[in-house]
Amino acid sequence: MKRLPDTELKVMKALWACGKDTPRAALEGRLISCGWAANTVNTYLARLVDKQYVSVRRVGKSNLYTPLVSQEDYLAFDSRQVLSQLYGSSPRAFVAALARSGLSQKDVQDLRTLLDELSRGGAND
Repeated sequence: MKRLPDTELKVMKALWACGKDTPRAALEGRLISCGWAANTVNTYLARLVDKQYVSVRRVGKSNLYTPLVSQEDYLAFDSRQVLSQLYGSSPRAFVAALARSGLSQKDVQDLRTLLDELSRGGAND
């Protein structure tokens, strides 16, 4: 798996939100805030198909798009990449950087709760 450029990631997020067998018009509707032309969306979809992140199926005159990579799998992969590239694969260094930029007490408590769940083997996130 490779990290996606921000533009292709926006298309994937829209597709994850729409789900299986999504027509291009539905994707364009979700991406309207980007201000992209239809050809631009087509280009990004073609790239995602080539990279095997998305499948396309022709039905009549329409193409239906389905994500081949789940959002959870991509986020797990991307998180590991960021952790490795920026923090030497150290979760401690990552959390320290977050703390320096200011974590709320709720953020700290949420992290404690997550760590407790992980230590008990109960977290699925």
